[in-house]
Amino acid sequence: MRIAITGATGFVGTNLRNYLLVSHDIEPMSMRFISNQKFDLKADAVIHLAGKAHDLKKVSNSINYYEANFELTKQLFDAFLISEAAIFIFMSTVKAVADEVGGILREDDKPNPKTHYGISKHQAEEYILNKVLPEGKRVYILRPCMIHGPGNKGNLNLLYQLVVKGLPWPLGAFENQRSFLSIENLCFVIKELLENTTILSGVYQVADDKSLSTNELIELLGTCLDKKSRIWSIPTSWIRGVAIMGDHLYLPLNSERLQKLTENYVVSNRKIVKAIGKALPISSKDGLMMTFESFRK
Repeated sequence: MRIAITGATGFVGTNLRNYLLVSHDIEPMSMRFISNQKFDLKADAVIHLAGKAHDLKKVSNSINYYEANFELTKQLFDAFLISEAAIFIFMSTVKAVADEVGGILREDDKPNPKTHYGISKHQAEEYILNKVLPEGKRVYILRPCMIHGPGNKGNLNLLYQLVVKGLPWPLGAFENQRSFLSIENLCFVIKELLENTTILSGVYQVADDKSLSTNELIELLGTCLDKKSRIWSIPTSWIRGVAIMGDHLYLPLNSERLQKLTENYVVSNRKIVKAIGKALPISSKDGLMMTFESFRK
């Protein structure tokens, strides 16, 4: 199968390309939004990963999100509809539905994104879902939660650096549960969507099977590094005050990073696992341990 992948040089794209190369021909597509541009697709399947990720420093112009995540997706999807390609996979995000989750997030929850990142992804989803699919075509919208794996630093690397230096984890008073997604499990899901013609088109959330607390992550890091984990339960009001200072002084801890480290964000993967009919290959803890081990190299 000839598979065109946009965003093939990014973290997800690089891992996915290596994963699929064993059994498929991969055609990386370098692209950015240009008004009125057209695409001539020659592939059997299109995996659209390219887009603008969430900007933690908040220095991006809002228009950049809508051009990269919405307008560019429209152009590519329109090209897919008139092409011979049979499969279109769009990488959206759980943030297209909710920035905060009280219980467990599911596909039928009413979308209420708050950021330009989430809104632009949701607009792209709506555009795709409102189009009539020609016979023989399949379209999948994937909403992954926090993706991690070898080569990806992000907030997990911040935790790693804390533990490797023997510093205590000061956020032990925050009680939370959140879902993660191993890059291995994401690649597995995408390969199944490409090869299993019985999986119906639609929206699918992607997450590892079990959620974990941040305190559990610290303990896992201690196991990985063979160090005793040190967890301090400093009053949450004090920590929030420091984070607010970090918003203005560009400290390692700011309000948004604090939210990501301590928020409750549990994502159901029941729909995609049922559709595939197979268990995900990597457990939540094993996937995180693989990521932590990669930080040591």
